[in-house]
Amino acid sequence: MTDELRPLGFSTLAIHEGQAADPATGATVVPIYATSTFTQEAPGEHKGYEYSRSGNPTRAALESCLAALEEGEQGLAFASGLAASTAVLLTLRPGDEVVAASDLYGGTYRLLERVFKQWGLIPRYTDDISPEGFARAVTPATKLIWIETPTNPLLQVLDIAAIAAIAHGAGALLAVDNTFASPYLQQPLRLGADLVVHSTTKYLGGHSDVVGGAVIGSRALLEPIKFYQNAAGGVPGPFDSWLVLRGAKTLAVRMDRHCANAAQLAPWLAEQPGVDRVYYPGLPSHPNHDLARRQMRDFGGMISISLAGGGEAARRLLTRTKLFSLAESLGGVESLISHPATMTHASIPAEIRKARGVDDGLVRLSVGIEDVADLQEDLRQAFAS
Repeated sequence: MTDELRPLGFSTLAIHEGQAADPATGATVVPIYATSTFTQEAPGEHKGYEYSRSGNPTRAALESCLAALEEGEQGLAFASGLAASTAVLLTLRPGDEVVAASDLYGGTYRLLERVFKQWGLIPRYTDDISPEGFARAVTPATKLIWIETPTNPLLQVLDIAAIAAIAHGAGALLAVDNTFASPYLQQPLRLGADLVVHSTTKYLGGHSDVVGGAVIGSRALLEPIKFYQNAAGGVPGPFDSWLVLRGAKTLAVRMDRHCANAAQLAPWLAEQPGVDRVYYPGLPSHPNHDLARRQMRDFGGMISISLAGGGEAARRLLTRTKLFSLAESLGGVESLISHPATMTHASIPAEIRKARGVDDGLVRLSVGIEDVADLQEDLRQAFAS
């Protein structure tokens, strides 16, 4: 017999990890510690907190929860997803190479090409997302492989375990942007990744009311990232931390609905006149469908479509939906529709963007948790008009 409890389930961790009743008042929900500084009993003698840039109890609760959801030793919260990405890249040195898949969030591309490249970092991209493609792209100077899976916006699925093995064989680290999947659908650290990055603005926050980011990993790997978190100060305030923590509590039930709605809309979209192609890992026709089945709990709430009529057809669709709001971002309870070429990926030069498949006829859908029949009808009338 053993007195050890079985591991807690995902939703239980989301609701309870780092969120014990407040010791001062018994508050069941973590309070918003809206303070910039903390009174010390004597110089250097305090209760664990000195100044809220360096640490805040509300942010600490969020960081503990995120680490548990990704099965990492530690989590660090940032003011945005790009602030989190910046902190990871700042651990590299001039002359180091970063290898990434070509299908990449426009903000990450901008960060690599227009911020870190001039500083001396060398970004390299591969169109071949297979493990063999990454193996060919790696050189002795490669210190980091950076991947998204599913990718933004073409919903490619990359083999985390195989790419981790390639990174480690080359003496490099693997960082996975897990924003599109969320920790509920995929836990990259379990598959061999070294670092997980999130825009917590998206599914973790889940309500389009906060901007944030996070990095999760081992304490040893996060030590230099934590240094930059404090030294550069790109941290979320206590209210932002509280909003993400509140959102994370319902992540599992929301993701189940996102996935169910997208799974119903994707095959319907594939049948619509004028739709050339539907990008969704849940479709058996998706080239990475089998990998997605093995690597993910479900297929996610993101769908992209290529329209036969190109940019003009996209413009008509984008301006005629009523429930799908034309807006940046993704992962909220409400459905959003966007045009990557002029919105999320506009920072990528047009010729590079088009060569990668992000042309003017590509439309991206963030499928919300509304009644799916209403979402389908909204798209039907937009196509018809």
